[in-house]
Formats: sequence, structure tokens, C-alpha cells
Amino acid sequence: MKRIELSKPTTPDALKLVEVDPPEPAAHEVLVRIRASSLNFHDYLVATGVLEAEARRVPMSDGVGEVVEVGSGVTEFAVGDRVLGTFFPDWSDGRPTAANTARMRGDQVDGFASEYVALPVSNFTHVPESLSDQEAATLPCAGLTAWRALIVEGGIKPGDSVLVEGTGGVSIFALQLARAAGATVIAITSNAEKAARLGELGAAHVVNYVETPDWGKSVRDLTGGHGVDHVVEVVGGDLRQVMHARKVGGKIYMVGALSRMPVQFPAGTLINGNANIIGLTVGSRKHQTDMVRAIEATGLKPVIDSVFSFAEIARAFEHQKAKAHFGKICLTW
Repeated sequence: MKRIELSKPTTPDALKLVEVDPPEPAAHEVLVRIRASSLNFHDYLVATGVLEAEARRVPMSDGVGEVVEVGSGVTEFAVGDRVLGTFFPDWSDGRPTAANTARMRGDQVDGFASEYVALPVSNFTHVPESLSDQEAATLPCAGLTAWRALIVEGGIKPGDSVLVEGTGGVSIFALQLARAAGATVIAITSNAEKAARLGELGAAHVVNYVETPDWGKSVRDLTGGHGVDHVVEVVGGDLRQVMHARKVGGKIYMVGALSRMPVQFPAGTLINGNANIIGLTVGSRKHQTDMVRAIEATGLKPVIDSVFSFAEIARAFEHQKAKAHFGKICLTW
């Protein structure tokens, strides 16, 4: 079988397509033929060596495929079932702990850039039947991050207001989930074309942060001066505009750090604003199972920007680096 492996020094161009013997499932494991994956910022950091991973590590935290063989004792899945990998191999349920979030797929353990994987049944959930393999492959990291932020931690309800940033995977999922929950979405982006597409997806208002540097005030004005209830924060760095955009007592979910800069804002805006800043990393297997049910019930369709073959993985990362994508970038065998 074919798979992708990291090399040293680690760069996207140094990713190797190699051939190895396919694995065999042990007891309580399933052998899965991987059909698709999708790119996340986490994968980019691994592929560029920012997040250290050992040589020959198989990258990519997202994976979807079908079961082709089951080990002894397996009852949850059968041959032919479509399955979705989990981001954390050790976090099945409950709150996050140092132990259950210590290992991430494609980082501390092998990921899904492989034609076949043999893993415990606890590392998979069923796939929403309404989605294609490529659509489903966008869920385990970006989709679940937005789900945990707004649904699990945020308890979002009809009438709430949500701010999303840009047009990456987490932000688009947050927009879609918020709209499905009956919330009003305000988005920020950098150009008119992306603004129009965000409107088509259901954003009630879109603010161009390039044309409006003081966009936090604009967002607050759009809420009648109150500020938004929820902010899905993917950029990090300077949060002064975000702190101005959210309401007193509003929640900010720190789910990404695209700027890779230290978080900074005046302490008074946090204290006087009674702000809740919640840091979170993806979610558990139980969260993923709940999200799958919700997607089947609502008919939500992930937004796919482009599709590359696994052999073109370096090109896919270059496309991601350019930051011109709208939605998710996928890989297929």
C-alpha cells in the first residue's frame, strides 16, 4: 500500500510517498481503506516542522474510509461501513484531561495519509450518510472544533449573535452551525468576493477588516451597540478589536492561532467586560458522534474549496499557505 511519511528536515516538499505492507487488524480493531482527508492548520504546522514529529510519521489528522476487515471482538462496525477517524485517539468522552489530549493524530501518532490503517474501534465513528467521503473528511478537526465551541461550550440558542473570522474551515463550519441553531452571524473578511459568498451561506452582515481597521466598533454597531454573544477566534495575536466586538459577559472561543503571535489586549477590557475566554482543542469521540447526528438531522453540507490527490500533498499545502481558499482543501487516493 501507499502512504505519506515525514522526512527531516520537515517541509511539504520533503513529504515522501512510499510503499509499505498493509497492516492487519488486531482484536478490537478494524482495517479501513482510507478514501479522503482534509487539510487543517495543525497539519500545516506538522508538515512545515513547526510542530515537531518524528521522521516517518504519517501526517493528516482527518480521515474517512470504509471498513474492509474486522478483528476479533468487533461488534460496532461491519465490513462495508463508512467510518470517520477521531482527532484524539485517547479521548472518548468526558472533559479534556492531560492524559486524553496528550496524543494528536498526525502528530504524536500516525495520521490518515495512508491507503489503509488498522486502529481500535474507539478511534472511529460512523459517517453522516448524507455526505460524500470528501465532505465527511472535513469534519473530525474543523467541523468538530466549531461544534464544541458553539454547541458544547457555548450552548448557543436561537437569537444569539456569533462573530466568525475569515473563510477557513472552522469559521465556515461555525457560520453554518450557528445558522442551523437559529443564531445571527456577523463575519469579517478581506475582500468583496468572499463577503458575497459568506452572505450566500447565511451571514447577516459582513465587515471588510481591511477597509475598516476599527472593525470591532462596526460589529458592535451592527448589534445595536450591545456586542456579539459568541466569538469563534481563529487568528489570535492582537485581540483588541475582538474584545470591543463582544458584549459584556460574551464568550470568546480561542480555537486557533493563525497569526502565531502572542495574545494581547488591555486587561481592563477583559475585567470590565466580564469576558469569558475559553481555549479548546477539537473534541472527543462522543462530541463527534453527537455532531454526526446533528448533520444528518439538519442536512448541513461542508464547503469544499478544492481537491488534490495524496500524491499532490505538497501542492495542497502550498494552496493552503496562500490563504486564498474558501472552505476546506481535501485529499483523495
